[in-house]
Amino acid sequence: MKILLTGATGYIGQRLLPLLVDAGHQVVCLVRDPRRFELSESLKNRVEVATGDLLQPDSLADLPLDIDAAYYLVHSMSGHDTNFFRAEQESARHFVAYLNRTPARQVIYLSGIANDRALSTHLRSRRAVEKVLKSAQKAQLTVLRASIIIGSGSASFEIIRDLVEKLPVMVTPRWLQSRCQPLGVRDVMFYLTAVLDNPACLGKSFDLGGPDVLTYREMLLGLARVRGYRRLVLTVPVLTPRLSSWWLYLVTSTTFSLAQSLVESLRNDTVADPKRSIAKAVPHTCMSYEESLQLAFQRIEQNEVVSSWSDALSSGVMERHFMDHMQLPQYGVLRDCQKLRFWRDPEEVRQNVWRIGGDRGWYKVDWLWRLRGLLDKLVGGVGLRRGRRSPTDLRAGDPLDFWRVLVADRRARRLLLYAEMKLPGEAWLQFRILPNYDGTHTLEQLAVFRPRGLAGRLYWYALVPFHFIIFKGMIENIVQYGDTTPAAQPVPRLLPQPG
Repeated sequence: MKILLTGATGYIGQRLLPLLVDAGHQVVCLVRDPRRFELSESLKNRVEVATGDLLQPDSLADLPLDIDAAYYLVHSMSGHDTNFFRAEQESARHFVAYLNRTPARQVIYLSGIANDRALSTHLRSRRAVEKVLKSAQKAQLTVLRASIIIGSGSASFEIIRDLVEKLPVMVTPRWLQSRCQPLGVRDVMFYLTAVLDNPACLGKSFDLGGPDVLTYREMLLGLARVRGYRRLVLTVPVLTPRLSSWWLYLVTSTTFSLAQSLVESLRNDTVADPKRSIAKAVPHTCMSYEESLQLAFQRIEQNEVVSSWSDALSSGVMERHFMDHMQLPQYGVLRDCQKLRFWRDPEEVRQNVWRIGGDRGWYKVDWLWRLRGLLDKLVGGVGLRRGRRSPTDLRAGDPLDFWRVLVADRRARRLLLYAEMKLPGEAWLQFRILPNYDGTHTLEQLAVFRPRGLAGRLYWYALVPFHFIIFKGMIENIVQYGDTTPAAQPVPRLLPQPG
């Protein structure tokens, strides 16, 4: 079949794409900016990429009109107002207008379980989008409503993990007594592929859930049990939704807007309705909650995290077209340029660059980086806790602590990062490994800051003493990390800086 996949850069979309391709389907990925959609070598010649924005109907004019089915995986957890509610429906209407021009016979939508009466804004929005998608003239809608999704890199998993691993004693709000039916991401993938072109699923809505019905408190204690921790969870009535959002934001790696949305949604029970069970249409035995946790940790330990919740732009503060920042500005900027000539294998140094941040840290005075991350959190930024999707691999669009990867070119040995922290200006950090005439190489480390007014310039000059300590030590440690070169050979030396 020829399938249109929306949300291809999201947590679910990145995992679904290779499954559809391996099943022999021809997949067209709809993305807003193809520059941040980096396909693996095995997929590059097997996937078509189409550019379009569902909020801009004119941008959909050139989408292929010969598709057989479509996946609608577009939704946001960052909005928290009526504009968000309207925007989600508007996107769905534009999508339906496009579908009506095609012979597509099915559209598959991953939604959320919404069986309570007083639904959160986000669950109400999911229901509203379902109604819009049902209005398609030809394509029959298949809705899969899931509860909490557990998998390496999922927002739910990472937040529960953060709480359990960082807090021996947790003082929690009342919503921890709400019930849910967690489902492993592997089972979500099974259902998404199993309902495709399945006559028993056309025009139907199904509730998905694993075998366990748990409170959020039980989920926290379950993860603690899997990790071998002893944890005490205290529930108090005085934590309002706003206080709960701040508590979740400050303790975990989530953003405040996502914390707000989660707290609001977690007040609803999300338990599957047996009347909407998918068991008859698609028989399948789902993993238990603890089995899903064990698989997630196994993937993390094996460096096999395919996607992360923080891949989405909503995990930061950047605008939609952030790849426009790929070219470093030349004028009106302040710079710190360090260069270090070395005799090591350049690929070893490139690997050190690619492993910066996350658990490895920033190669120099990590406590200062952590302090900067804490200060960023306190003023509403993303902080340093987002970490990275993989400890060894980087690709365009990846989050990297409070940076976003713009360029990760292995062949050219160039890494370009753009700051998502709260700043009175814009900041870039670039690493390049350049060959020299004598067979050696030079690592160039360039920090660029475009200040916003006087506050921006004062901010930069106040940090100059710290830059001298951090940036000089950083480049030296990147080059020397893990070096086993015999002491008799020349050691790296710092070259004079230009201008």
